Amino acid sequence: MVRPRPYRAAEVLRAAEVLAVAALLALTAACGSRLPESDFETDDRSPAPTRTTGEPLHVGIITSATSPVGGSAFTGPRDGAKAYFDRLNARGGIDGRRVEVHLCDDGGSGVGDNECVHQLVDEQNVVALVATTALDYAGASRVSGAGVPDIGGQPIGAAYDTYPHLYSIYGSSAPRDGTPGWDGKLYGGTEVYRYFRREHGARTAAVVSYNQSASAAYARLVERGLRAEGYEVVTEQVDFALPNFRAVAADLKQQGADLVFDAIDGHGNARLCQAMDEVGADVTAKVTNVQNWTSAVAENYRDAPRCRNALWATGSSRNFEDTGHPAVREFREGTEGLKTHSQWQLEGWAAARWFTDAAKSCAQDGITRECVDDYVNRSDGYTAGGLLLPVDFEPSPEPPRTSETCLSVARWQDDEGWVSQGDMNRTCFTVPQLAYEP
Repeated sequence: MVRPRPYRAAEVLRAAEVLAVAALLALTAACGSRLPESDFETDDRSPAPTRTTGEPLHVGIITSATSPVGGSAFTGPRDGAKAYFDRLNARGGIDGRRVEVHLCDDGGSGVGDNECVHQLVDEQNVVALVATTALDYAGASRVSGAGVPDIGGQPIGAAYDTYPHLYSIYGSSAPRDGTPGWDGKLYGGTEVYRYFRREHGARTAAVVSYNQSASAAYARLVERGLRAEGYEVVTEQVDFALPNFRAVAADLKQQGADLVFDAIDGHGNARLCQAMDEVGADVTAKVTNVQNWTSAVAENYRDAPRCRNALWATGSSRNFEDTGHPAVREFREGTEGLKTHSQWQLEGWAAARWFTDAAKSCAQDGITRECVDDYVNRSDGYTAGGLLLPVDFEPSPEPPRTSETCLSVARWQDDEGWVSQGDMNRTCFTVPQLAYEP
């Protein structure tokens, strides 16, 4: 089996896309002053209070559940993690101790995030944070300063490539010394573009963005990656306030685009797909990211059946539809009460399992922040039972120039849902790494 490097280059780029789309929909989400550092001071690496056997373990989950981006945009990891802990507690918890989960909605703002960190770290004395999904992770430095392990968070922004004790669900090889990435730069690979060129013969790719700075900046990053892989690139930009998706779709048809990438929101994507169907613009793949890898595709794209069945998603975790795999089957059984399923839910479930494995390893000598942190920091090829591509956090003093990176790929089909395209542990490419500033 080809083993991927620990650095999840593709996920950094996908996180940049999520952040770009969030920014263009929530231009004021991070406005306002943040609370002063002194309001949330904690002792460095202070362990959670010692608890006697049988007392609950306190875990926190910070989510931008309500924000200008929309109520369901960031809740998947939270729902997956909560479902895992519910199932764990029903089976006796960890060493006879139930996991008490404290949820905090930061409202998608930096001020709200700092308040959540204060509440969970200082007042609730959580032993760890799990599956953090924050639009503006303003409290990240305080979490790190307190030595609280933040396990399996979604890297929206640069926090997980900046601070120690913060562990992205995808791993990181950045130094994490207080500066983002390497001297303020992050790096992302081109393996997604390489995949479609090698496996499907794609040669022409379109990139659709809004005439808005965050959207346009991400689109330029995608264009760089596509050109590095030898694609002919067609750029399409629409007005954010009054987008003419039909004109874009007509041009995509005329240009003969094989692939369509985008830096627009979910609603815009659905309208673009509808317009593509109306003008007869058929493509090899309309490529989306892990955030949109959900079971709600049929409803969200109900007016675009042809484009809907050309949707592809890429990521670094096993397809939530792969119920033949025991770890996925366990996830589906544990989340059967949820209205829809998503890849982010599966990754939240994996984050909760990661914490549980760490806590079990510490049970004999005491489940403290420091012990849990040491376990996760030493992760070498952790997969959450096969749900994730191997993850670790071995820092690299120099930024990567190339990286061997694997990816999970799935295609939507109406009669089957998301269908996996090959083994994610064997769909691997050695690709260049492109620098960008977060």
